[in-house]
Amino acid sequence: MAGSGSAHLREPDRVALRVQDLVVEFRGGVQAVSGVSFDVARGETLGIVGESGCGKSSTARALVQLPPPRSGSVRLDGVELTGLKGEALRRTRRRLQMIFQDPISSLNPRRRVRDIVAEGPRLWGADDSEVDEILEAVGLDPATAATRRAHEFSGGQCQRISIARALVLRPEVVICDEPVSALDVSVQAQILALLEELKERYRLTLVFIAHDLAVVKNVSDRILVMYLGKTCELAPGAELIDRPAHPYTRALLAAVPGGNRTSETLISGEPPSPVSPPSGCRFRTRCPLATERCAAEEPVMRQVGEGHFAACHYPLL
Repeated sequence: MAGSGSAHLREPDRVALRVQDLVVEFRGGVQAVSGVSFDVARGETLGIVGESGCGKSSTARALVQLPPPRSGSVRLDGVELTGLKGEALRRTRRRLQMIFQDPISSLNPRRRVRDIVAEGPRLWGADDSEVDEILEAVGLDPATAATRRAHEFSGGQCQRISIARALVLRPEVVICDEPVSALDVSVQAQILALLEELKERYRLTLVFIAHDLAVVKNVSDRILVMYLGKTCELAPGAELIDRPAHPYTRALLAAVPGGNRTSETLISGEPPSPVSPPSGCRFRTRCPLATERCAAEEPVMRQVGEGHFAACHYPLL
């Protein structure tokens, strides 16, 4: 299957999070994610990028079992998460937290901000003395948070609240699902800088999801490119930007302001429907390099450089 295979996965003892053959299926048998595999080393930031509808957010939610994937494996420090229920799943979620895309709608507007952040520790019967420290760490005044409600804060401030809520339980891995896409450009830079600071301070491992490659390249150690539920390419950030191997990655780079827009890099049309994806390589209907082989045979992830993998019959390298 295009984007399937495990050649790009590292040894399990080197990684904090390992995902293999992940399938997310919606009603009617529609697969939003089809056999995606990746891993994230401890202290690393893995960026996941692709157009809207490529399965990025479905992947993110499946990692935290909201809902659980149709099939595949998600391992946190070697512990299998898929199939966990009840108390076992609740204990795991303390170590694996998520920051959602729309900070305003993800918060209860009627609750005081400090109560929102303190909810996690209280559910665990733990002391919430660290709440004020976390609020200060994300740039919020604890005294103000104790009296004001979420609806009184701006979008950027609400995202800071969401980040505090995710970090107050001291997770090992944080899934950031398009955390800046709903924010003004000026605020985006502030939130990205904050995430970098918090990553170092709390020794976090991050999965950073976005549709904007210009954002992802600035925060990621490695970048995973997805298209229509499949993995196209995986490489260290600088390597992928300088030497893309997949035609789709090259097209994404060309779309970034200042990118090299030529007849070879631009793609036309809309992605096919996941209800009826193309045979073979799913990108072939928009790819300027496609041949009959691309329709008949699905490419798998294979190495094209040091730490660089692509699912393409005709890689650009």
